Amino acid sequence: MTEMSKEDMVKGAVEEAKAKAAQEEASDQEETAQAEENAEAAAEEADDPKETPGTEEIGSEDAGNGEAGEEKKKLFGKKNKKDKKDEKIEELTDRLTRQMAEFDNFRKRTEKEKSQMYEIGAKDIIEKILPIVDNFERGLVSMPEEEKTTPFAEGMEKVYKQLMTTLESIDVKPIEAVGKEFNPDFHNAVMHVEDEELGENIIAEEFQKGYTYRDSVVRHSMVKVAN
Repeated sequence: MTEMSKEDMVKGAVEEAKAKAAQEEASDQEETAQAEENAEAAAEEADDPKETPGTEEIGSEDAGNGEAGEEKKKLFGKKNKKDKKDEKIEELTDRLTRQMAEFDNFRKRTEKEKSQMYEIGAKDIIEKILPIVDNFERGLVSMPEEEKTTPFAEGMEKVYKQLMTTLESIDVKPIEAVGKEFNPDFHNAVMHVEDEELGENIIAEEFQKGYTYRDSVVRHSMVKVAN
């Protein structure tokens, strides 16, 4: 092989190497440009993301499941078994309520019994005083007219009026009799008489006054009834 041909071979190899290097460089530039375009497209998608289909529905469904879960917690989350403290409080409250009701009944019953005992005792005293009233009335009625103006008679009259005022102040009242219709609840008929001037079952005369205490009869009137 000649020397000239060696130079040609060297030049050819150099040219081939340059062409190959230029081709590789162009390929690298093309890949770089493509990578830059891909990067810019990705950046634009990141700035304006599209909603993923079904995302909203899934969120609503999750929210619905969350509300249902809360309702379940409200309904079934509480303990069915009461706390021992609450049970003790209810027991003590019930016991206190029953004791207060029993005490109120006892108080009412005691007040009623005291009232009845007082009324029985008052009636007993009034029954013992009434004969004294009867004697006062008999004495004043039988007193002669000329003696009614004496100091003694006037004093007895004042004592009698004071006694009757005192009895009236404690609700002791005489029973009306003469001219009234006979009533077995207040009157005791000891005699009957025929009198055309009086109506049927009318009281013609009173022999002994009757009295009531708080609308309860202490002593019946002893009367004569007509017809």
